[in-house]
Amino acid sequence: MRENGGRPPDPDLADRLAEVFDLVGPLYRRAHRKVEQDAPAEGLSVGVRAVLTMLRANGPMTVPQMGRSQALSRQFVQRMVNDAAASGLVEAVPNPAHKRSSLIRLTDRGDAAVTALARRERALLAQAAGDLTPGDLDACVRVLSRLLRFLDHVDVD
Repeated sequence: MRENGGRPPDPDLADRLAEVFDLVGPLYRRAHRKVEQDAPAEGLSVGVRAVLTMLRANGPMTVPQMGRSQALSRQFVQRMVNDAAASGLVEAVPNPAHKRSSLIRLTDRGDAAVTALARRERALLAQAAGDLTPGDLDACVRVLSRLLRFLDHVDVD
């Protein structure tokens, strides 16, 4: 059975979803550039920032867990973890669940760096909110989450 209650697909909704995808790409690239412009204060690349943010939100994780969580290749995540470790932002610790796959966790320095960056980003996003309502944001999150679930089967490695 279709996820839309058995109704045939609505071509107008497909067109609107295409508009969402058309906006997400440029939004992501511009946000990426903004992070690159702002992150040098902490010495963070966009990839290292993503790793630190995941660890801040989720606690210690393995490289494969981080890759799956963010739809990134394990190899890319490993390079970012290596960069972060070389800067003293993360460290590998034993993983009681898997001897060959260490857990990666934030160091105090890494936590301070990602916290400072997040604080600046939140201040900027507060300016961007304008006249948006909590309902607007709930709908946006619902739509983007639905699209992400729809593409969840896509292999990133």
